[in-house]
Amino acid sequence: MKKLRILVAMHAELVPPESIEGLSEEELHPIKLEYDVLTTLEGLGHEVRGIGVTDDLGPLRDALGGFRPHLVFNLLTHFHDAGIYDSAVVSWLELKKQPYTGCNPRGLMLANDKTIAKKLLSYHRIRAPRFFSVPRKKRVHSLPRGLDFPLFVKSSSEHASTGIAQASVVRDLDQLKERVDFVHRNVGTAALCEQYIEGRELTIGVLGNQRLETSPIFEVFMENLPDRAPNIFTSRVKWDTAYQKQIGLRTGPAELDEAKAAEIERLAKRIYRALGLSGYARIDMRMDDEGRVWILEANPNPDLCFGEDFAEGFERVGYDYPGLVQKILNLGLRYDPPWKG
Repeated sequence: MKKLRILVAMHAELVPPESIEGLSEEELHPIKLEYDVLTTLEGLGHEVRGIGVTDDLGPLRDALGGFRPHLVFNLLTHFHDAGIYDSAVVSWLELKKQPYTGCNPRGLMLANDKTIAKKLLSYHRIRAPRFFSVPRKKRVHSLPRGLDFPLFVKSSSEHASTGIAQASVVRDLDQLKERVDFVHRNVGTAALCEQYIEGRELTIGVLGNQRLETSPIFEVFMENLPDRAPNIFTSRVKWDTAYQKQIGLRTGPAELDEAKAAEIERLAKRIYRALGLSGYARIDMRMDDEGRVWILEANPNPDLCFGEDFAEGFERVGYDYPGLVQKILNLGLRYDPPWKG
């Protein structure tokens, strides 16, 4: 394997220390992805340098000029505190003719603008919850025809469960108005209001540029949720490790018959291609009591932590963690952007 110069781009506040010895689980949790990727790349024998990025691309520009990496391993998920701007950073890398890992800028833009993504999926006749969007500084006065409660209210462009809580599931107009206002004030984006789909929470990983591979389908379980609480992935569920234990959060291979599993695998690839994704992504779905599968979101550049769903899923089909990281690196080198002609 050829030794490469790899620049790992990450948010400045998430640059891990040289040693994690003595860190508690809660202290390690926010930086685990960055630590796992950095140490794995070093273990693979590559020359690795990490760079912390804030709201200024100057340090990244200087690192490209001084280090001259073969590849930027991109772990950035936002810029200027806006999730929709991660595509702009990747666009800048393409303008610099710099290979990188993960999704291309067009795919990031389409997938991360959840309203546009749903319209595209509708065009391709892919089942998704019906929805409407409320822009900032606008109010909601009534439901569009054909929609009814309960609804699920979330940011139209932020990810990582930002702004999602149990109160995101609304059951009347007053709750809807309150939650839309919450998203506008506290997240700073338009509010996406969609049908709330009761059912099993399923995820599947997709890997590739042209030739696509899928991981086994995983199911999310919250075994100790309070009675009647919706099984949604709130911000607290995602980031609070003590709360994860309290509610019995776990994931594992979904028990599905072969026909349903094959249907979901084909659907995941259709979604990936419809949104123009590349590199790797995680597709989140729900399956209702009638066995119908609904697409919730496509997440380009998902969590790559060792032991999380994406890595765990691909380990079951032959990619150990170093092998998965190397595969993602190789896909970045092989991606064919417009500047290559």
